[in-house]
Order: sequence, then structure tokens, then C-alpha cells
Amino acid sequence: MFRIRLRKNGPYVIESEDVEIVDWNGVPYAIGRRPIALCRCGASSTKPFCDGTHKKRGFDAAEAAAPEDADEPAT
Repeated sequence: MFRIRLRKNGPYVIESEDVEIVDWNGVPYAIGRRPIALCRCGASSTKPFCDGTHKKRGFDAAEAAAPEDADEPAT
């Protein structure tokens, strides 16, 4: 099992050694360091990886885990 953690107003962080990131053609990306941080703001110059640009842009992510019985999404 591996874990993907969403950092508040930051990247998706993959905390596993046993994962491969591939493009739409199935070609793997070279992964330089672990854990892997994937861009969530869309502004990184190293996509699909995070380069910290979200901090400069003031990225505000709306996603948060909500209880299964919630009527409305979390804010």
C-alpha cells in the first residue's frame, strides 16, 4: 500500500518508494527525490512535479476529506 497526502494549499505528496510516474504514452519520468511531490496548482515549471510556485501564487486548494455521511462537500 502507498499513501498520497494532500498538503494544505500545496502539492500531492506520494510517500512510497514503490511507485512510478508515467506520461500519457507510458514513458516513465525520472524521479530525482522522494517523497514525490506532484503539482496541484498548475503553475509549476517542472510539471508534473511541484517546484514550490504555489507559495508565490497564493494557491488556495478547496479539497478536504469529508465524512462519508456529509450532505455537502467540505470547504
